[in-house]
Amino acid sequence: MMRLLMVLLLSALPFWATAEDCTDRTRSQFDALARQIHLWDDRYHRLGQSPVSDELYDQARQRLSRWRECFPQPTPDTDSPLASSRGTQPHPVVHTGLEKLLDESAVGDWLGHRQDVWIQPKVDGVAVTLVYRSGRLSQVISRGDGVLGQDWSASASKIAAIVQQLPEPIDVVLQGELYWRLHAHVQSEHGGLNARSKVAGLMNRHQLSDVEAAGIGLFVWAWPEGPASFSERLATLARWGFSDSERYSHPIKHISEAAHWRTYWYNQPLPFASDGVVLHQVARAPAERWQVAAPYWAVAWKYPAAKALALVRKVQFKIGRTGRITPILELEPVRLDDRQISRVSVGSLKRWQTLDIRPGDQVSISLAGQVIPRLDEVILRNEARVQVQVPDAHAFHALSCWQLDPGCEEQLLARLTWLSSNQGLALPHMGRETWNILIQAGLIAGFLDWLTLDATELANIDGFGDRSRTRLLDNIHSARQRPFAQWLKALGVPPSARNNLEGGWHTLAARDTQAWLATDGIGPGRAAQLSAFFHDPQVQALAQTLRTAGIDGF
Repeated sequence: MMRLLMVLLLSALPFWATAEDCTDRTRSQFDALARQIHLWDDRYHRLGQSPVSDELYDQARQRLSRWRECFPQPTPDTDSPLASSRGTQPHPVVHTGLEKLLDESAVGDWLGHRQDVWIQPKVDGVAVTLVYRSGRLSQVISRGDGVLGQDWSASASKIAAIVQQLPEPIDVVLQGELYWRLHAHVQSEHGGLNARSKVAGLMNRHQLSDVEAAGIGLFVWAWPEGPASFSERLATLARWGFSDSERYSHPIKHISEAAHWRTYWYNQPLPFASDGVVLHQVARAPAERWQVAAPYWAVAWKYPAAKALALVRKVQFKIGRTGRITPILELEPVRLDDRQISRVSVGSLKRWQTLDIRPGDQVSISLAGQVIPRLDEVILRNEARVQVQVPDAHAFHALSCWQLDPGCEEQLLARLTWLSSNQGLALPHMGRETWNILIQAGLIAGFLDWLTLDATELANIDGFGDRSRTRLLDNIHSARQRPFAQWLKALGVPPSARNNLEGGWHTLAARDTQAWLATDGIGPGRAAQLSAFFHDPQVQALAQTLRTAGIDGF
């Protein structure tokens, strides 16, 4: 069903981000978000366009509702998501909304208080009313604001999925979803594909070609004045030609059955896009009492969110061993696929500069491979552009920061972490945290300072127990026994050359760029890197230190 059916009670739903402070900055963000949502609503309901996905829109609505608690005020009429969708044609029976239950526990509680419940996929299309007079289609009305909609009868007359003449001469009002037909569509793999927007755009044009009309299907989900029995409603609809309703409806009693169909429809091929399931209690209010609000007899349980709307708290820059600068966004924690995410990498400094992400911006994130948080795009920029201290890209490279010079803390720590990792000397229990303790204790100011540490110096480190001291001293002794090739890797020699490093340090350091270029498998770029590495004064000083320490090959 359309997003407008899902947003009516969002203000009552908890937002999964941690509470933000009610500050002047929040007020500015609140106003900007309210304006953006109003623009999204207008484009969606009036123009049939979806600038953002439903899940991001819903989360934006929830955040706006939360921020509104900071600044109590009457809700303006323009805040209604249906404000711009009002038409001129009254619905014989108003369209209700749907409350969205957040998790399996909530669905289980809802089911526990109800009997005779059926489940259907939540078809992702545009909602309409079909009016039949004496069995003949008389009018098709867009959902609009639930009370008044647009007359879509002309276009509807060309859509084969909409039965034009019932087999019985009766007056009937039906409500359902026009959807774009998809072949073997798997929602978990392909998402919504903007199928709903396509239908909305076609119907709003009021002109359909035969090909376009053939691409539109209909799922009837409500017969307001139909039989009391749900199975009888379905059977009659199927006999009239509305077969989807019966094919995709199942009775359920327990949460396990609801969870089964939700998972099944999420992962199995369907002829339409869907964004969850809808649970219908057969007993319901009389049609004349329906309201534009969430009813007690039906709820939605959406599929797992594929995207999350995250508020950026801080922008940090991680400098790696080779001098690569990676911007990291610190986020207000959000839930995504049952994971709490508070940080995401932008990928590269160039991408961050292109996106220009600042604190207060709101971004879309997803999971790459269902595991790694991934930044997708900026959804809304904070109007107040917060200044960010950006590292100088020219100051960091593969040969910078062998010492604890100003600004070098990150890269030196990354170098040391690499040195003790399995890619380097493979020193057990010597990770980033241990190196950081030694740096903070003032025992390391250069890349190889740790080689000369003794038990007396280590005894002065607060919180560094006997076991940790013993391990570290063992590692220092073990490092001195490591072979030359392993030490070269630990120093960070350019990687593709490792199979060509024959001879000791003096032999390798004597080669110039041309000599490296003459070596099999080494191109111009790598030859220049190798020459620069072995001739760098700081690297040569490290080699001298290792020579003095008696390390093999130096």
